[in-house]
Formats: sequence, C-alpha cells, structure tokens
Amino acid sequence: MQQAGQALQLDRMFFALADGHRRGMLDRLGRGTASASELAEPLGIALPSAVKHLAVLEQSGFVVSEKTGRVRIYAIEPKAIRKMDAWLARHKKMLNAQFDRLELHLAGKSRKS
Repeated sequence: MQQAGQALQLDRMFFALADGHRRGMLDRLGRGTASASELAEPLGIALPSAVKHLAVLEQSGFVVSEKTGRVRIYAIEPKAIRKMDAWLARHKKMLNAQFDRLELHLAGKSRKS
C-alpha cells in the first residue's frame, strides 16, 4: 500500500512539473517566498488561475503555504525536491548500467568482426 502511495505522489509531482506556469512559479519561489499575486504577475496569468496552479503544486508537495493576515504566502518545500532528485538518481544509475552493458556487448561484437 505504501508503494502505491509513493507512486501516486510521484505522479502528482510529474504532473505538477508538466506545466510551464507551475515551473515558472517554482523558479520564482526558488528566490524566496511570494504571494499568489506576486507569482501570477510575471507569468501574465489571472489570480484565479495562479491559485489553481498553486493548489496543484501544494498537492504535489513542491510548495507549502501559510496564511499571514489576508494573504497566503507560498514557499518551496525542499523535501519534495530531494524526493524527486533521489528518484531521478536511482533511474539514472539503472540507465547508466544498461548503457555500460550495451557498450560491452557492442565492443565484443566489433572485435569479432
């Protein structure tokens, strides 16, 4: 069951990163916290659209928010970035091992020719 939950979380993370506006918001949040309107303005999107994008980022775990007065402030969640990085590192290691085996196989064939 835990593995299914992890897969769902990973799906949410990739879905969140699939949109350019959301990636732009993450880039901006990499420089520090911001409100929804501060994140929407440089992207040229309406505030309701920005709030929807931010909800996706929160559900994926990339972003956390805190209400300060009447304004909600958003920040990057470093744990999510580390999870994604660990997943990518594991898969990169597997792919590199496959490429190494292919290289050895091709080298063996070229010596026989």
